[in-house]
Amino acid sequence: MKMSFRWYGPDDPVKLWQIRQIPGMRSVVSAVYDVRPGEVWPEESLRRLQEQCAEAGLVFDVVESIPVHEDIKLGRPTRDGYIASYQENIRRVAKYGVKCVCYNFMPVFDWTRTQLDRPGADGSTSLVMYMDQLRGLDPLKDGLSLPGWDASYEKGEMRALFEAYAQVGEEGLWRNLAYFLRAVVPVAEACGVKMAIHPDDPPYPIFGLPRIVTCERNLDRLLGLVDSPANGLTLCTGSLGCAASNDVPAMVRKYSAMGRIHFMHIRNVLNLPDGSFEECAHLSACGSLDMYEIVRALVETGFDGYVRPDHGRMIWGETGKPGYGLYDRALGAAYLNGLFEACEKARG
Repeated sequence: MKMSFRWYGPDDPVKLWQIRQIPGMRSVVSAVYDVRPGEVWPEESLRRLQEQCAEAGLVFDVVESIPVHEDIKLGRPTRDGYIASYQENIRRVAKYGVKCVCYNFMPVFDWTRTQLDRPGADGSTSLVMYMDQLRGLDPLKDGLSLPGWDASYEKGEMRALFEAYAQVGEEGLWRNLAYFLRAVVPVAEACGVKMAIHPDDPPYPIFGLPRIVTCERNLDRLLGLVDSPANGLTLCTGSLGCAASNDVPAMVRKYSAMGRIHFMHIRNVLNLPDGSFEECAHLSACGSLDMYEIVRALVETGFDGYVRPDHGRMIWGETGKPGYGLYDRALGAAYLNGLFEACEKARG
């Protein structure tokens, strides 16, 4: 496996030299953040990312993410132009050494939490999703904005998007995903790039918006849309794991054995009886997921893709982008390295 770390560019409080000092760290996961969805990334920006990472002794070979424009998800007449831009972005990132593109197909917003700084018993803070906080909220009233939402949408734009997705529904979203994949996967194949879709987070409908990348049955359907090794998964244990019905270690074993996991986001999550969840430390004992079994499944199926510690708590007084501080993610990477070493040695 190739250990990696997400970096939000020069403005990120976490610096490349700090990432380099994490034992076993190889790859940087980043993107061009100053270009709007649907536009083509400047080559100079990609060249600069490649050079900055190389100077720090790291490799920029994973993009997270090239955003998919809403018109593609909605199947609007303008989608072909945006798909052409997406195809060009795949060609351009490949030119600068990228081997894996993580993306998602979630309507309107990438992820939802109700709180970003919930204090834990140990004094750390973390991201949480509490159903009692979510219940009764209406995103189309009072300018509601929850963590993970794109704040650039005006209230009127948000209402129009919700109405459009209500018309599209789940099956329409599936059709639009198939149209997108049939256009971009052949380009990825030709460029030596693996497309790796991220599960919906959380993996169930929010405020009536359709969610389709949610469970084993839907992952099977997704992989069958374009049966190519370049059409694969970013298997996020925390996103899938916050639905108690998902057997995450079994899913990891199944899709890794198929060679269709290209990127692993490995984190733990504590599930609560009412469907709420709290993000927690990576250690198995801290949450609801068996991290050893997840890593063992990867090792025993010969996984050689990318791994990154996912959302971390804020610990030791650190401040910064919630979920993406240095210290707890570095601890997560060290823990995962230990699990991989133990599983590899146990296997002989």
